Amino acid sequence: MSITLPAALANGRRLPNLWDVAAMVCVFGALIAVAHVARGTMVPIDAPGATEISLDPMRLPEYAVRTTLRMFAALLASLLFTFTYGTAAAKSRRAGLVLVPILDILQSVPILGFLTFTVVFFMNLFPGQVLGLELASIFAIFTSQAWNMAFSLYQSLKTVPADLNEATIAFHLTGWQRFWRLEVPFAIPGLVWNTMMSMSGGWFFVVASEAVSVGDNTWKLPGIGSYVALALEQRDIGAVLWAIGAMLAVILAYDQLLFRPLVAWSARFKFETTAGATADDPWMLRLLRRTRVLQLAGDRLGRFIAAVGGLRISFYRRPQRVAEAKPSRVVDVALAMLLVGVLAWIGYIVVSFAAAQLTWSDLLEALGLGLITLLRVAVLMVLASLIWVPIGVWLGLRPVWARRAQPVAQFLAAFPANLLFPPVVLFIVHFHLSADIWLTPLMVLGTQWYILFNVIAGAAAFPGDLREAAANFRVSGFLWWRKVMLPGILTYYVTGAITASGGSWNAAIVAEVAAWGDTKLVAHGLGAYIAGATDKGDIARVVLGVAVMSGFVVLFNRLLWRPLYAFAERRLTLG
Repeated sequence: MSITLPAALANGRRLPNLWDVAAMVCVFGALIAVAHVARGTMVPIDAPGATEISLDPMRLPEYAVRTTLRMFAALLASLLFTFTYGTAAAKSRRAGLVLVPILDILQSVPILGFLTFTVVFFMNLFPGQVLGLELASIFAIFTSQAWNMAFSLYQSLKTVPADLNEATIAFHLTGWQRFWRLEVPFAIPGLVWNTMMSMSGGWFFVVASEAVSVGDNTWKLPGIGSYVALALEQRDIGAVLWAIGAMLAVILAYDQLLFRPLVAWSARFKFETTAGATADDPWMLRLLRRTRVLQLAGDRLGRFIAAVGGLRISFYRRPQRVAEAKPSRVVDVALAMLLVGVLAWIGYIVVSFAAAQLTWSDLLEALGLGLITLLRVAVLMVLASLIWVPIGVWLGLRPVWARRAQPVAQFLAAFPANLLFPPVVLFIVHFHLSADIWLTPLMVLGTQWYILFNVIAGAAAFPGDLREAAANFRVSGFLWWRKVMLPGILTYYVTGAITASGGSWNAAIVAEVAAWGDTKLVAHGLGAYIAGATDKGDIARVVLGVAVMSGFVVLFNRLLWRPLYAFAERRLTLG
């Protein structure tokens, strides 16, 4: 018999205690603070202080809340995008033929490209209001968060073990039940780590996302990113240090309050038949368990979600057997021709727009600069893989150490390349070094962590019984890596490498141009080409640079990462 909330509270064990009071005070305090700061989004653009930035450290708490709210709003939009777009691409093979290439293209478009073409739309929704600028900034942050999360869910849904799929058929689960009782739990560990990476990725591009430009007008929204940009312009080292401290405080706060409990919760969905290594529950989970009202509310919410996931709803046909799928090549060819036609039409529009202002020499220049950036990305991906794959596996197999390293990795992944401009620029100028070489590491500063986070997720999800089998057969050394671990984490690694390589192309816009006061260093590359065209308001060259960058990223994914991913997928689903 179910117990209503008043009846439960009447029970002495469910009466509110001091922990409930403390929790409710914290919750209402946070809501009041958010409401107070959010009032700044409902004022006109020309209102006093609406788009003005001060380097007074006392303003940093307000700026930190504004930036964090933008990032969490973008994160919610990214989750909605992930569970719709990623699911559609994975569940429908024919939809995937169209949606996956489009996702490749979207992740290749740099954040400045999105800002250039979407700001006017959002500002027209709320003319003259700060809210229009806020939505444009949130959308820009969304473009730095959504793609790796969608790729993570897509990868998990495509690599659910065949024996588990057979079990859902044997138990006559509908498509809805199969999705919520098997596929989503199977995807949770990887999705949680990629969500953390998305938050850090948003920090990496926060300087660009909080500066909104339309024509000759540029507005800087109050936030840590704008604070950093102004501190760099005025060469104020003290303000830069204050910004770093504020970032660290915010990252530690949401790591302790949100992501650390989520990682501990996601360990429940690890696919294995034997008990693996575990870590103690974080203090936040233990604190919530001491509350009574919140624990009861959480139990009720969990039962409601379980009931919704258990509804016998089916939006697609349940597969009868994995081996019985017989795709129709005619429809596949038609979809492929449709996709090629749409891309050709978009290409024609881009070419027609650019041809009025550009020449063939401009195209050759952009292609040549793209090849230089491609060389940088390829070298950085190799080096990042050699460094972070072994470290990620080591951490993923040791949950205690993974918990300890989690906030450090989040902070390093969130650290904007702009904050390293002062020492890097001074170092290069002092020793008369080449900017083409020594600015290159800045490209991978925020993107190498996609590889680390996904490898940690893959190693953490690696079945303990397979590790025990390898130990019983005394498989060790290089053979262990080649036959056991690397095949087990390959899909996770490829997911991280796809987003890391795409992110490195985007980071080139920030990393190939470094400035400190009046000193400006520019490396040869496509990122510097797009950044320079954006500063000049040269829309034609921005379009050309974005199109060339998208082409390079898509070809790189199609020729390298996608075949490698398909190989890993076949190994898992047939295993």
